[in-house]
Amino acid sequence: MTALSPLLQRYDQLILDLDGCVWVGDEPVEGSAAAIAALRKAGKRVAFATNNSWHPGEDQVAKLWRLGIQASLADVVTVGGALQHLLAETRAGRTAYVVGTAALRKHVSEAGLRVLNGTDLASRAEVVVVGGSDDVHYDHLRSASLAVRRGADFLATARDPTLAMPDGLWPGTGAILAAVETASGRSAEIVGKPQAQLFRTALERLGEGRTLVVGDKLDTDVAAAAAAGLDAALVTSGEGSGEQPAAVEGLEPVEVAPTLAALVCA
Repeated sequence: MTALSPLLQRYDQLILDLDGCVWVGDEPVEGSAAAIAALRKAGKRVAFATNNSWHPGEDQVAKLWRLGIQASLADVVTVGGALQHLLAETRAGRTAYVVGTAALRKHVSEAGLRVLNGTDLASRAEVVVVGGSDDVHYDHLRSASLAVRRGADFLATARDPTLAMPDGLWPGTGAILAAVETASGRSAEIVGKPQAQLFRTALERLGEGRTLVVGDKLDTDVAAAAAAGLDAALVTSGEGSGEQPAAVEGLEPVEVAPTLAALVCA
């Protein structure tokens, strides 16, 4: 059995970011599967939380299994699911326009909103939701911006400017959101990290215990942990690409490591 590092021995459970921490693109970060297996063998509870709204939770679980990491749907907290919960509680019955993937549109529809994508009424939607996608057209940005200028409620899954991929940093949700915010003159309400809700949902699933968050971004993962009152460690396998991150005032990870495996294993 792999021995855990002294740091990890202090915690009962972990919330792990996926992109940049567990995997980069379709490839696992070296040692991440073994590190998660070691945590579970040591009796540590593990949940996963992601700002990535491109794919539904079922796809995230399937990807974890494909990379050799056992997980159930209850182990994965997605920003799409958090958004659906928020919309169902506060905006059910209204109309919506979504900039994002089919998975995000499904979350909005299942929250009880009528999605106007593909209709002549798109620019008059009562709610605009922006998420990440690799298939964004000018028409999408135009309809969203017009609706926001007309007074639509304006929400986004995240403000992450980039997404860690094997060949470098791709434009993230924040890059798409910036276009709509610039054109509409308004700022979106963010549902995912650095807000605390994703981690609070993960805590509800994990139960009580001393919790460590592990992520690859100071301004989202570590900031959200701070907002939720949790300790956080930073890995540089994703956003930082192995580089020591620039300091952010008020955000102090308990440790910085090159990978999840380096953090977890003694």
